[in-house]
Formats: sequence, C-alpha cells, structure tokens
Amino acid sequence: MSAMDINQILQHLPHRYPFLLVDRVLEIVKGERITALKNVTINEPFFPGHYPHHPVMPGVLVIEALAQTAAILSFQSLGDKPDSKSVYYFLGIDNARFKRPVVPGDQLILEVAITANRRGIWKFSGTAKVDGKVAAEAQLMCAERTIE
Repeated sequence: MSAMDINQILQHLPHRYPFLLVDRVLEIVKGERITALKNVTINEPFFPGHYPHHPVMPGVLVIEALAQTAAILSFQSLGDKPDSKSVYYFLGIDNARFKRPVVPGDQLILEVAITANRRGIWKFSGTAKVDGKVAAEAQLMCAERTIE
C-alpha cells in the first residue's frame, strides 16, 4: 500500500482525538519502512498550556507520533489490525534527541524503519522532520500485548 487516509489509519490505531497524532500515511513498504505526516495546528489541545506565549509541541508527543507511525507499520507488516483484546505498548525509547521546536503551522514528516523484530518485540529507528530538517529522532521498542 503506498498511502493511507485518516479512515484507514483509524482502522490500524486504537488512538482517537485528542491523542491520535498521525493524519496521513504517505508511503509504506511492509516489513521495512513508513513515511507519515502530522499537520500541527494551533487548535491542538496542548498548546494553551505549552506555552501560551510561545506554543511548542511537546517533544514527548513528537516521539509518540513516531510510535503511532511505527504501530501502523507493524500492523500493516503483519496484515493485522488492533482489537479490544490487545494493546501496543512502548517498551523503550533510546537516543531521543530534539533538534528544533515544532510549532503551529508545521507539517511533521514522520519516517520510521524497522531495525529488528524478534519474538513480537519490534525495534524501530524514527525521525521527525519539518521542512526537511530533523526536529527529533529516537530508537523505539514496542510490543503488542494481550489485555487480561
């Protein structure tokens, strides 16, 4: 699949407003990589408090957007979709670096590649860019777990 609209994304992520942080998938190569985008607008619920005088998207939410992008790649690679009996958890975040602030009006391009998948533990390399410049990057580790 070369692209996904918001309706397809909603089928592959359990997240909903205000925590859904992926607006469109631009390209996906199952088992390898994905490129998605998040349109950052002043209407985001976190901007009134972060910071009222100079709105900046929290870095942890940029990393969360990368993780949601990684989850889409995982589900697409497995030919699976989330259900009410499982959840996709963060297991680790390594080497997170923030290079520039993300502000209202930016279009965040989310690039994620699979670096390993062993026994249901997925490792990814993620980069978030604005205007071709790195805003944040991190190594992510995630796994799908059954809800008891």
